[in-house]
Amino acid sequence: MELIKNVFFNTDKLVKNSTVKISYTGVFFENNSEDVYIHFGFGNSWDELSEIKMEKTELGFQTEIKLIDSDSFNFCFRNEKNEWDNNNGENYIFPLESQNLDLVVTNVDSSLDRPNRLRKSYLWSKKIRLAIYKIITYVPKLISGNYKKVPNHNN
Repeated sequence: MELIKNVFFNTDKLVKNSTVKISYTGVFFENNSEDVYIHFGFGNSWDELSEIKMEKTELGFQTEIKLIDSDSFNFCFRNEKNEWDNNNGENYIFPLESQNLDLVVTNVDSSLDRPNRLRKSYLWSKKIRLAIYKIITYVPKLISGNYKKVPNHNN
């Protein structure tokens, strides 16, 4: 996902307490800088300030960062010449969202019916895969005539 020109994330939301991959294709990548560092912190006061050297790839400079429980993720970039890309003095600032727990199951039914249904569906999926494998393997041989005939000994 591109949130600002030349800054990409591997996710559509920045979630607290998760890891995010950042790709940077800005001015330092365009000008063939050798080394680019991401200078980052969290919240209005840039808590847990840190700097990481990014890996240069064909897709830009990339790194992974562990996000913390904060309201925002703030960063800027600098190259080996100590030149800065700070989004024209605005820095790159993105809100962090809380983890969505809608899909987390909290009330688990402990009956034995569910495992049996899961087992049956697993067995059916195995049977279907085996049937598809046989079709893919043997039908072309039958069509081409490239299969072993069983000799008829009744002649």
